[in-house]
Amino acid sequence: MRKSGLKLFMLAAGLAVAGVGVAAEPAGTPPAGVTVAAPQQSATPADAGTLAAPAAAPATADTKTVDPLLALDGGPSVLPDASVGQPIDKHIGLQKQFTPTGERAAWMHDIILVPTITIISLFVLGLLLWVMFRYRRAANPVASKTSHNTMIEVIWTLAPVVILVFIAIPSIGLLQAQFKPAPDNAITLKAIGNQWYWSYEYPDNGGIELTANMLKEKGEQAAGDRFRTDADGPALLATDNRVVLPVGVPVRLITTSADVIHSWAMPAFWIKLDAIPGRINETSFTIEKPGVYFGQCSELCGARHGFMPITVVAVDKATFDKWVVAKGGTVKGAAPVAAPAPAEPAAAGGTASNIIDAPANAAASTDK
Repeated sequence: MRKSGLKLFMLAAGLAVAGVGVAAEPAGTPPAGVTVAAPQQSATPADAGTLAAPAAAPATADTKTVDPLLALDGGPSVLPDASVGQPIDKHIGLQKQFTPTGERAAWMHDIILVPTITIISLFVLGLLLWVMFRYRRAANPVASKTSHNTMIEVIWTLAPVVILVFIAIPSIGLLQAQFKPAPDNAITLKAIGNQWYWSYEYPDNGGIELTANMLKEKGEQAAGDRFRTDADGPALLATDNRVVLPVGVPVRLITTSADVIHSWAMPAFWIKLDAIPGRINETSFTIEKPGVYFGQCSELCGARHGFMPITVVAVDKATFDKWVVAKGGTVKGAAPVAAPAPAEPAAAGGTASNIIDAPANAAASTDK
Protein backbone atom coordinates (compact mmCIF):
# COMPACT_ATOMS: atom_id res chain seq x y z
CA MET A 1 0.00 0.00 0.00
CA ARG A 2 2.77 2.31 0.94
CA LYS A 3 4.54 1.62 -2.43
CA SER A 4 1.39 2.05 -4.51
CA GLY A 5 0.67 5.36 -2.76
CA LEU A 6 4.14 6.56 -3.49
CA LYS A 7 3.74 5.63 -7.17
CA LEU A 8 0.48 7.53 -7.38
CA PHE A 9 2.08 10.59 -5.78
CA MET A 10 4.98 10.54 -8.22
CA LEU A 11 2.61 10.12 -11.18
CA ALA A 12 0.53 13.10 -10.07
CA ALA A 13 3.64 15.23 -9.58
CA GLY A 14 4.91 14.32 -13.05
CA LEU A 15 1.61 15.25 -14.66
CA ALA A 16 1.58 18.56 -12.82
CA VAL A 17 5.11 19.38 -13.97
CA ALA A 18 4.25 18.40 -17.54
CA GLY A 19 1.16 20.64 -17.49
CA VAL A 20 3.13 23.69 -16.31
CA GLY A 21 5.73 23.15 -19.02
CA VAL A 22 3.14 22.96 -21.76
CA ALA A 23 1.37 26.08 -20.59
CA ALA A 24 4.60 28.08 -20.33
CA GLU A 25 5.93 27.08 -23.76
CA PRO A 26 4.31 28.92 -26.70
CA ALA A 27 2.86 26.95 -29.53
CA GLY A 28 5.09 26.31 -32.47
CA THR A 29 8.34 26.39 -30.48
CA PRO A 30 11.10 25.05 -32.72
CA PRO A 31 13.00 21.99 -31.63
CA ALA A 32 16.23 22.45 -29.80
CA GLY A 33 19.16 23.29 -32.04
CA VAL A 34 17.08 24.93 -34.78
CA THR A 35 17.71 28.68 -35.29
CA VAL A 36 14.76 30.79 -36.44
CA ALA A 37 14.89 34.52 -37.36
CA ALA A 38 13.27 36.58 -34.69
CA PRO A 39 9.99 38.12 -35.89
CA GLN A 40 9.66 41.94 -35.94
CA GLN A 41 8.57 43.11 -32.54
CA SER A 42 5.22 44.77 -32.33
CA ALA A 43 5.49 48.33 -31.09
CA THR A 44 4.44 49.10 -27.59
CA PRO A 45 2.17 52.15 -27.15
CA ALA A 46 5.24 54.34 -26.63
CA ASP A 47 7.03 52.81 -29.62
CA ALA A 48 3.93 53.13 -31.78
CA GLY A 49 3.93 56.87 -31.34
CA THR A 50 7.60 57.05 -32.25
CA LEU A 51 7.18 54.95 -35.39
CA ALA A 52 4.14 56.88 -36.60
CA ALA A 53 5.73 60.32 -36.16
CA PRO A 54 7.39 60.60 -39.62
CA ALA A 55 4.15 59.85 -41.46
CA ALA A 56 2.13 62.24 -39.32
CA ALA A 57 4.71 65.04 -39.28
CA PRO A 58 3.38 67.01 -42.30
CA ALA A 59 -0.01 67.28 -40.66
CA THR A 60 1.17 68.44 -37.23
CA ALA A 61 0.34 71.93 -36.07
CA ASP A 62 4.05 72.72 -35.58
CA THR A 63 4.77 72.32 -39.29
CA LYS A 64 5.01 75.74 -40.96
CA THR A 65 3.49 75.85 -44.44
CA VAL A 66 5.17 78.49 -46.60
CA ASP A 67 2.93 79.99 -49.24
CA PRO A 68 4.80 79.82 -52.57
CA LEU A 69 3.08 83.06 -53.59
CA LEU A 70 4.73 85.05 -50.83
CA ALA A 71 8.12 86.64 -51.47
CA LEU A 72 10.58 88.06 -48.98
CA ASP A 73 8.64 91.32 -48.83
CA GLY A 74 5.41 89.54 -47.90
CA GLY A 75 3.85 90.07 -51.33
CA PRO A 76 3.20 87.71 -54.24
CA SER A 77 6.42 86.26 -55.62
CA VAL A 78 6.46 87.66 -59.17
CA LEU A 79 9.76 88.01 -61.00
CA PRO A 80 10.38 91.23 -62.94
CA ASP A 81 10.61 91.18 -66.73
CA ALA A 82 13.44 93.27 -68.18
CA SER A 83 11.18 94.37 -71.06
CA VAL A 84 8.15 95.33 -68.95
CA GLY A 85 7.64 98.18 -66.52
CA GLN A 86 11.23 99.42 -66.37
CA PRO A 87 13.76 101.39 -68.44
CA ILE A 88 15.32 99.48 -71.33
CA ASP A 89 18.92 100.10 -72.33
CA LYS A 90 19.30 101.98 -75.63
CA HIS A 91 15.53 102.27 -76.04
CA ILE A 92 14.16 105.51 -77.49
CA GLY A 93 10.59 106.55 -76.80
CA LEU A 94 7.97 105.95 -74.16
CA GLN A 95 7.82 102.82 -72.06
CA LYS A 96 5.28 100.26 -73.20
CA GLN A 97 1.93 101.12 -71.62
CA PHE A 98 -0.23 98.71 -69.60
CA THR A 99 -3.30 100.83 -68.83
CA PRO A 100 -6.07 102.00 -71.20
CA THR A 101 -5.19 105.64 -70.54
CA GLY A 102 -1.51 104.94 -71.12
CA GLU A 103 -2.21 103.20 -74.42
CA ARG A 104 -4.35 106.15 -75.51
CA ALA A 105 -1.60 108.59 -74.54
CA ALA A 106 1.04 106.52 -76.35
CA TRP A 107 -1.16 106.48 -79.47
CA MET A 108 -1.51 110.25 -79.34
CA HIS A 109 2.24 110.65 -78.87
CA ASP A 110 3.18 108.27 -81.69
CA ILE A 111 0.38 109.03 -84.19
CA ILE A 112 -0.47 112.68 -83.54
CA LEU A 113 2.35 114.58 -81.87
CA VAL A 114 5.49 113.02 -83.35
CA PRO A 115 4.28 113.16 -87.00
CA THR A 116 2.98 116.72 -86.53
CA ILE A 117 6.25 117.90 -84.97
CA THR A 118 8.27 116.10 -87.65
CA ILE A 119 6.29 117.63 -90.53
CA ILE A 120 6.50 121.17 -89.06
CA SER A 121 10.22 120.85 -88.35
CA LEU A 122 11.00 119.55 -91.84
CA PHE A 123 8.84 122.25 -93.43
CA VAL A 124 10.55 125.05 -91.50
CA LEU A 125 13.99 123.59 -92.24
CA GLY A 126 13.17 123.32 -95.95
CA LEU A 127 11.80 126.87 -95.98
CA LEU A 128 14.97 128.22 -94.37
CA LEU A 129 17.21 126.36 -96.84
CA TRP A 130 15.13 127.62 -99.80
CA VAL A 131 15.26 131.25 -98.58
CA MET A 132 19.01 131.01 -97.94
CA PHE A 133 19.61 129.71 -101.48
CA ARG A 134 16.96 131.67 -103.42
CA TYR A 135 17.56 135.08 -101.86
CA ARG A 136 21.30 135.03 -101.40
CA ARG A 137 23.24 138.11 -102.44
CA ALA A 138 24.75 136.49 -105.52
CA ALA A 139 21.31 135.62 -106.92
CA ASN A 140 19.66 138.92 -105.87
CA PRO A 141 22.09 141.84 -106.08
CA VAL A 142 19.12 144.22 -105.79
CA ALA A 143 16.90 143.40 -102.79
CA SER A 144 13.13 143.44 -103.16
CA LYS A 145 11.27 146.25 -101.42
CA THR A 146 8.15 144.14 -100.78
CA SER A 147 7.15 144.52 -97.11
CA HIS A 148 3.76 142.75 -96.88
CA ASN A 149 1.94 139.92 -98.62
CA THR A 150 -1.69 139.41 -97.70
CA MET A 151 -1.84 135.73 -98.65
CA ILE A 152 1.26 134.85 -96.66
CA GLU A 153 -0.06 136.77 -93.64
CA VAL A 154 -3.33 134.80 -93.76
CA ILE A 155 -1.58 131.43 -94.16
CA TRP A 156 0.90 131.84 -91.32
CA THR A 157 -1.90 133.03 -89.03
CA LEU A 158 -4.48 130.34 -89.83
CA ALA A 159 -2.12 127.38 -90.20
CA PRO A 160 -1.02 127.34 -86.50
CA VAL A 161 -4.67 127.67 -85.42
CA VAL A 162 -5.67 124.63 -87.51
CA ILE A 163 -2.73 122.63 -86.17
CA LEU A 164 -3.59 123.49 -82.54
CA VAL A 165 -7.24 122.51 -83.02
CA PHE A 166 -6.11 119.24 -84.61
CA ILE A 167 -4.00 118.51 -81.53
CA ALA A 168 -6.49 119.84 -78.98
CA ILE A 169 -9.37 117.48 -79.84
CA PRO A 170 -7.65 114.23 -78.78
CA SER A 171 -5.67 116.05 -76.09
CA ILE A 172 -8.78 117.21 -74.22
CA GLY A 173 -10.23 113.71 -74.33
CA LEU A 174 -6.98 112.29 -72.94
CA LEU A 175 -6.96 114.87 -70.16
CA GLN A 176 -10.51 113.89 -69.20
CA ALA A 177 -9.57 110.21 -69.17
CA GLN A 178 -6.62 110.88 -66.88
CA PHE A 179 -8.79 112.50 -64.22
CA LYS A 180 -11.98 110.52 -64.69
CA PRO A 181 -13.45 109.63 -61.27
CA ALA A 182 -12.95 106.03 -60.26
CA PRO A 183 -16.03 103.73 -60.24
CA ASP A 184 -17.53 102.29 -57.07
CA ASN A 185 -15.76 98.95 -57.44
CA ALA A 186 -12.29 100.57 -57.50
CA ILE A 187 -9.57 99.58 -55.05
CA THR A 188 -8.19 102.63 -53.22
CA LEU A 189 -4.44 103.05 -52.80
CA LYS A 190 -3.19 105.96 -50.70
CA ALA A 191 0.43 106.93 -51.34
CA ILE A 192 2.12 109.18 -48.79
CA GLY A 193 5.43 110.83 -49.62
CA ASN A 194 8.07 111.13 -46.91
CA GLN A 195 11.68 112.26 -46.89
CA TRP A 196 12.79 109.92 -48.38
CA TYR A 197 10.51 106.92 -48.74
CA TRP A 198 6.91 106.05 -49.59
CA SER A 199 4.26 104.72 -47.25
CA TYR A 200 0.97 103.21 -48.43
CA GLU A 201 -2.50 102.50 -47.10
CA TYR A 202 -5.42 100.43 -48.40
CA PRO A 203 -8.51 102.16 -46.95
CA ASP A 204 -10.93 99.80 -48.74
CA ASN A 205 -9.19 96.67 -47.45
CA GLY A 206 -9.13 97.09 -43.72
CA GLY A 207 -6.47 99.79 -43.58
CA ILE A 208 -3.44 97.68 -44.57
CA GLU A 209 -0.26 99.76 -44.25
CA LEU A 210 3.12 99.37 -45.98
CA THR A 211 6.39 101.28 -45.94
CA ALA A 212 8.66 101.00 -48.97
CA ASN A 213 12.37 101.84 -48.87
CA MET A 214 14.94 101.38 -51.60
CA LEU A 215 16.94 98.15 -51.39
CA LYS A 216 20.67 98.77 -51.18
CA GLU A 217 23.32 96.84 -53.06
CA LYS A 218 25.21 93.94 -51.52
CA GLY A 219 27.77 95.23 -49.03
CA GLU A 220 26.00 98.57 -48.60
CA GLN A 221 23.09 97.37 -46.46
CA ALA A 222 23.00 97.60 -42.69
CA ALA A 223 23.55 94.52 -40.56
CA GLY A 224 20.46 92.33 -40.60
CA ASP A 225 18.96 93.99 -43.70
CA ARG A 226 18.67 92.19 -47.00
CA PHE A 227 20.31 93.52 -50.14
CA ARG A 228 18.94 93.84 -53.67
CA THR A 229 18.97 90.86 -56.02
CA ASP A 230 17.88 90.48 -59.63
CA ALA A 231 14.62 88.97 -58.37
CA ASP A 232 13.81 92.31 -56.71
CA GLY A 233 14.41 94.48 -59.78
CA PRO A 234 16.95 96.95 -61.18
CA ALA A 235 19.34 98.92 -59.00
CA LEU A 236 17.89 102.13 -57.52
CA LEU A 237 14.36 100.96 -58.43
CA ALA A 238 13.77 97.88 -56.23
CA THR A 239 12.08 98.31 -52.84
CA ASP A 240 11.91 96.16 -49.73
CA ASN A 241 8.08 96.19 -49.85
CA ARG A 242 6.08 96.12 -53.08
CA VAL A 243 2.69 97.68 -53.68
CA VAL A 244 0.26 94.90 -54.63
CA LEU A 245 -2.62 95.76 -56.98
CA PRO A 246 -5.14 93.63 -58.91
CA VAL A 247 -5.24 93.31 -62.69
CA GLY A 248 -8.43 94.36 -64.48
CA VAL A 249 -9.84 96.22 -61.47
CA PRO A 250 -9.96 100.06 -61.40
CA VAL A 251 -7.52 101.57 -58.91
CA ARG A 252 -8.20 104.89 -57.20
CA LEU A 253 -4.85 106.51 -56.45
CA ILE A 254 -4.78 109.14 -53.69
CA THR A 255 -1.56 111.03 -52.96
CA THR A 256 -0.49 113.33 -50.16
CA SER A 257 2.72 114.16 -48.30
CA ALA A 258 3.97 114.33 -44.74
CA ASP A 259 6.63 116.98 -45.32
CA VAL A 260 7.45 118.47 -48.74
CA ILE A 261 6.09 118.09 -52.28
CA HIS A 262 6.72 114.67 -53.82
CA SER A 263 5.36 113.09 -57.00
CA TRP A 264 4.18 109.48 -57.48
CA ALA A 265 5.24 108.61 -61.03
CA MET A 266 4.78 105.25 -62.79
CA PRO A 267 5.72 105.58 -66.49
CA ALA A 268 4.16 102.26 -67.59
CA PHE A 269 0.76 103.37 -66.17
CA TRP A 270 0.97 106.93 -67.54
CA ILE A 271 0.72 108.22 -63.96
CA LYS A 272 2.45 111.23 -62.44
CA LEU A 273 0.53 112.67 -59.52
CA ASP A 274 1.96 115.23 -57.10
CA ALA A 275 1.87 114.50 -53.36
CA ILE A 276 1.38 117.83 -51.57
CA PRO A 277 1.32 118.34 -47.78
CA GLY A 278 -2.18 119.05 -46.47
CA ARG A 279 -3.81 118.24 -49.80
CA ILE A 280 -5.27 115.17 -51.49
CA ASN A 281 -4.81 114.55 -55.20
CA GLU A 282 -6.65 111.77 -56.98
CA THR A 283 -6.60 109.87 -60.25
CA SER A 284 -7.52 106.38 -61.42
CA PHE A 285 -6.12 103.67 -63.68
CA THR A 286 -6.61 100.00 -64.54
CA ILE A 287 -3.67 97.62 -64.99
CA GLU A 288 -4.09 95.25 -67.93
CA LYS A 289 -1.24 92.77 -67.49
CA PRO A 290 0.30 90.99 -64.48
CA GLY A 291 3.91 91.83 -63.76
CA VAL A 292 6.30 94.04 -61.81
CA TYR A 293 6.42 97.77 -62.59
CA PHE A 294 8.90 100.38 -61.41
CA GLY A 295 8.69 104.14 -60.93
CA GLN A 296 10.23 106.97 -58.91
CA CYS A 297 9.45 110.21 -57.17
CA SER A 298 9.57 112.89 -59.89
CA GLU A 299 9.53 116.07 -57.84
CA LEU A 300 12.72 117.50 -56.34
CA CYS A 301 12.16 116.80 -52.64
CA GLY A 302 15.56 117.04 -51.02
CA ALA A 303 18.98 115.43 -50.77
CA ARG A 304 17.79 111.84 -51.31
CA HIS A 305 15.19 112.61 -53.97
CA GLY A 306 16.81 110.09 -56.33
CA PHE A 307 16.39 107.27 -53.81
CA MET A 308 12.59 107.09 -53.56
CA PRO A 309 11.67 104.28 -55.96
CA ILE A 310 8.22 102.77 -56.42
CA THR A 311 7.60 99.07 -57.07
CA VAL A 312 4.16 97.73 -58.01
CA VAL A 313 3.38 94.06 -58.50
CA ALA A 314 0.15 93.42 -60.43
CA VAL A 315 -1.59 90.08 -59.88
CA ASP A 316 -4.97 88.55 -60.61
CA LYS A 317 -7.88 89.45 -58.33
CA ALA A 318 -7.90 86.08 -56.56
CA THR A 319 -4.22 86.39 -55.62
CA PHE A 320 -4.76 89.99 -54.52
CA ASP A 321 -7.63 88.94 -52.25
CA LYS A 322 -5.48 86.17 -50.80
CA TRP A 323 -2.70 88.66 -50.09
CA VAL A 324 -5.15 91.06 -48.43
CA VAL A 325 -6.38 88.31 -46.11
CA ALA A 326 -2.80 87.22 -45.36
CA LYS A 327 -2.02 90.82 -44.36
CA GLY A 328 -4.95 90.85 -41.96
CA GLY A 329 -7.18 92.98 -44.17
CA THR A 330 -10.64 92.47 -45.62
CA VAL A 331 -11.74 91.89 -49.20
CA LYS A 332 -13.81 94.77 -50.54
CA GLY A 333 -17.36 93.73 -51.34
CA ALA A 334 -17.07 90.35 -49.62
CA ALA A 335 -20.01 89.30 -47.47
CA PRO A 336 -19.25 89.53 -43.76
CA VAL A 337 -18.51 86.19 -42.13
CA ALA A 338 -21.27 85.20 -39.72
CA ALA A 339 -20.17 84.59 -36.16
CA PRO A 340 -20.37 80.92 -35.16
CA ALA A 341 -23.35 79.99 -33.03
CA PRO A 342 -22.53 79.42 -29.36
CA ALA A 343 -22.22 75.78 -28.39
CA GLU A 344 -25.26 74.40 -26.62
CA PRO A 345 -24.90 71.97 -23.73
CA ALA A 346 -25.23 68.42 -24.90
CA ALA A 347 -28.41 66.59 -24.02
CA ALA A 348 -28.36 63.26 -22.28
CA GLY A 349 -26.92 60.65 -24.57
CA GLY A 350 -25.41 63.30 -26.88
CA THR A 351 -26.61 64.65 -30.22
CA ALA A 352 -25.88 63.60 -33.76
CA SER A 353 -23.55 66.57 -34.25
CA ASN A 354 -21.62 65.67 -31.14
CA ILE A 355 -21.16 62.15 -32.38
CA ILE A 356 -19.98 63.38 -35.82
CA ASP A 357 -17.61 65.96 -34.33
CA ALA A 358 -16.12 63.45 -31.90
CA PRO A 359 -15.88 60.05 -33.59
CA ALA A 360 -13.25 58.86 -31.13
CA ASN A 361 -15.57 59.48 -28.22
CA ALA A 362 -18.40 57.77 -30.05
CA ALA A 363 -16.22 54.76 -30.76
CA ALA A 364 -15.11 54.61 -27.15
CA SER A 365 -18.68 54.66 -25.91
CA THR A 366 -19.57 51.96 -28.43
CA ASP A 367 -16.74 49.78 -27.22
CA LYS A 368 -17.95 50.17 -23.71
